[in-house]
Amino acid sequence: MVLAGVGMLASAVMVLSSQIQLPELVAPDLNETTFICTSEVVGTCSRDVATATLSAVEDRELVTFDQIPPVLWQAVVAAEDKDFFEHEGVDPYGIARALYQDIRFGGNQGGSTITQQYVKNSFLTNERTLTRKIREATLAIKLEREAVDKAAGKQQILQDYLNLIYFGRGAYGIQAASQAYFGKNVEQLSLADSAYLAGLIRAPESADARDNPEEAERRRATVLRRMLEDGYITELEADRADKRTLNTIIAPISRVGLGRVKGAEFGSEYFVEAVRQELAQLYPDGGLYTDGLRVYTTLDHELQRHAYQTVVNELPPEDPDNPTASIVAVDERGRVVAMMAGTDFGVSEVNLALGRDGGGSGRQPGSAFKTFAFAESLEQGFSARSLYSAPSVIEIPGANSGGVWRVKGGGSSNGYRDLVDALRVSSNVVFAQLMIDTHPGQVVQMAQKLGVTAELPAVPALVLGAGEVSVLDMASAYSTFEREGVYEAPVLIERIENAEGQVLCWYPVNGECASGPERPGTPVLDPQIARQVNYGLTQVVESGTGRAAQFGQPAAGKTGTTQDARDAWFVGFTCDLTAAVWMGYPGAPGEPLRTMSDFRGIEVHGGDYPAEMWAEFMSRAAEYRGVVAAESGEDLALAPSCTELPTSDNFTGRVRNPQLSTTTTMVPTCTPAPPPAEGEPPPAGAVPPVDCTPEGPPADEIPVDQIPEQPATTSP
Repeated sequence: MVLAGVGMLASAVMVLSSQIQLPELVAPDLNETTFICTSEVVGTCSRDVATATLSAVEDRELVTFDQIPPVLWQAVVAAEDKDFFEHEGVDPYGIARALYQDIRFGGNQGGSTITQQYVKNSFLTNERTLTRKIREATLAIKLEREAVDKAAGKQQILQDYLNLIYFGRGAYGIQAASQAYFGKNVEQLSLADSAYLAGLIRAPESADARDNPEEAERRRATVLRRMLEDGYITELEADRADKRTLNTIIAPISRVGLGRVKGAEFGSEYFVEAVRQELAQLYPDGGLYTDGLRVYTTLDHELQRHAYQTVVNELPPEDPDNPTASIVAVDERGRVVAMMAGTDFGVSEVNLALGRDGGGSGRQPGSAFKTFAFAESLEQGFSARSLYSAPSVIEIPGANSGGVWRVKGGGSSNGYRDLVDALRVSSNVVFAQLMIDTHPGQVVQMAQKLGVTAELPAVPALVLGAGEVSVLDMASAYSTFEREGVYEAPVLIERIENAEGQVLCWYPVNGECASGPERPGTPVLDPQIARQVNYGLTQVVESGTGRAAQFGQPAAGKTGTTQDARDAWFVGFTCDLTAAVWMGYPGAPGEPLRTMSDFRGIEVHGGDYPAEMWAEFMSRAAEYRGVVAAESGEDLALAPSCTELPTSDNFTGRVRNPQLSTTTTMVPTCTPAPPPAEGEPPPAGAVPPVDCTPEGPPADEIPVDQIPEQPATTSP
């Protein structure tokens, strides 16, 4: 009866195959998993070195036949199709053997060859009909007969089969299965590993060793016995493999959300999610999950660890009364090398570094915005040594939505400050006047061309931080100063390759790819002006509100604090790295933001905790990047060379007349003008010098009388 059945099936194949329309035997376009790697990966971005993976339903990484160890394909052939290398697609004896086993022992042994299984999964449906079975057999024969070289054809079929089939745990293909069960590449599989995986093919979910170890051991033993019978292994090898414990099989990896992300303990999930969103703009059809992309990002794991530890060491998240902080670091080529954007992605996916783009809100930059007004004034032709009156309080009619704008903070006992000195002590009263002179709209344009992408209100109070920005915005804009006026959009991805290693995209930004690996940048500010701005920023660190940011290397930066200490900032750079530090309470939706007016007994300003965290991070980064000598005394290679900042005190431009503005009222009335040069009469309208001590603290961080005065000069 068995032989008759087989004969009838063979006759049916011959007769009906000529009457059934067959599909083209074109290899299926298999979904492949995308791998995301950090900057430390210098070779191929593959599963074993990836920081994260992105896959849809099918987690798959294709391998070649040469990568598959012989012991693995031997185990699969012994378990699934012992005569695979002899038959031509269909094995009548195998069908008869399967029928005999079913009749004698019960169960479903199956009679399909590996080629038939491959054809069914690649070109046909799973319908259980005689017509589908005949189509399957006919296509299997056709596929094998079309191979020019039979041996090579068999290897190709076996390779494609092992890349196609499902092994459980969401793993499609042998490489994904090897990682899912053993956490290693397919080349590293042992005999015991291979027998276990081969035993999964028929019904993987019911033989997972973590859920059903007895069934897993039984199937592995069956595969080993068949390998022994077919002459692939010796009895000693079979016994040793059979005695191997199944404890080496790892626990299933969660595929919820981003799944497992390396460096998650240091907050790298926020960066990976930002990368995923960038990829979604490039591949809106879902190709980021199915195209097998190799994504080489700019993140440096070591710098990310330093950024995370800098924040949590100062502000332990387990203390619910602590605010939090975000650090974003951008290198000299505009690459985001660290993004400390949150402490627990599982609790909150809001990316504190990206502002509204990260699911949260923008934060007011405070006095860190004054640098943009300073740059705009220089571009308009003002000298950085221009003098402005500096009383304790000023009132500017019409500047506050048509009303009087009352500004206090940053006065001087001399009654005036030049712009460099005003930047150094973060003088509100001086920069309020400067904002009127330079015009808010022009300052907005300056901030935007430097790198601020957020929408900003063109109002005078913007110079004191009335707008909302992101931490990434501020790091990007200040990095333009570090490059002496050359803007490079911050990037999270260096390049994207396909599975064959061909570059598909360089440095994507907002769904657009760069033309090549070089990033020439866009000059947006005259280098001489940028150097003058940088000089002013070095004075902030050397003797101004940012003195806490000193860490033994040349540095430039600016503090920022908003009203009632809701936000505190320090943004600055060395000669090859820019970092922005923001500190504050994130706040819940619909709730007012908490202030840091009484945190650990003080009102938090940009010049204390943020500047200190900036110095801590930059010190670690400098040592890691080879900038400073090792403690052992051995010199580290300076790569890139970083010995000094591009600064200049050679100021040009017109010096502003120190006479009082007709639109500004000084409060109180003690508003002295600078003394004239020796032998010269005082300028018309000048107020005689009087002894006038400003009231209260300046705009930023530390009282004026604790900051050493720098002599002002009227010379360019």
